[in-house]
Amino acid sequence: MSTKTRDTYSGLYAIARKNKKVENKMTDVNNDRKETTSNLNIVEPDLNIEHSLYSELSSKFKDKVQLVYTKPNRIKVYVEPEHIIEVAFFLKSQLGLDHAESVCGTDYPNENVIEVIYHLNSYSREELASIIFALSTKTDRNSSYLPSLLPVFKSVEYHERETYEMLGVYFQGHPRNERFLLPEDWADIPPLKKDFRIKGR
Repeated sequence: MSTKTRDTYSGLYAIARKNKKVENKMTDVNNDRKETTSNLNIVEPDLNIEHSLYSELSSKFKDKVQLVYTKPNRIKVYVEPEHIIEVAFFLKSQLGLDHAESVCGTDYPNENVIEVIYHLNSYSREELASIIFALSTKTDRNSSYLPSLLPVFKSVEYHERETYEMLGVYFQGHPRNERFLLPEDWADIPPLKKDFRIKGR
């Protein structure tokens, strides 16, 4: 074998040995990562406050309230319309959820209902400052009536009006179920209902 050929093979062997060392090093790193990951303790979120709120609510109202979910800083509860005022008053006066931040509505035509959700939080209890409590109720989408929470939370005045105009939910006890965003000559169905269609499309 010529010197040139031997040098070529020697070079190839050297490269192969170097690549093998790199491969072994990468394998060791990956194994270390797997071992480190397997030794990690997965910390479950602390939901003590959320569970405590629901516990106090359910002990008062029993099966009148239904827990939908609890997540970090979030809790959602469903209440039938006939109980929503008393539940809202309890949440405000006894649990410190003293402010309605917003109200939203969603149309579910397949279920023939409109869901309305009040998002409550607290100014008076520091430990609840980051909590959003979603108080949910539902009404028939073809005959949509719900009790207004205006006597409990003054801040819902605008939001309930908007929900009335955009989804057609009439809030009983609200003094101003009237149009204020849509054109005066609006003659179509409420625009946030799923069967609303923009003309020309």
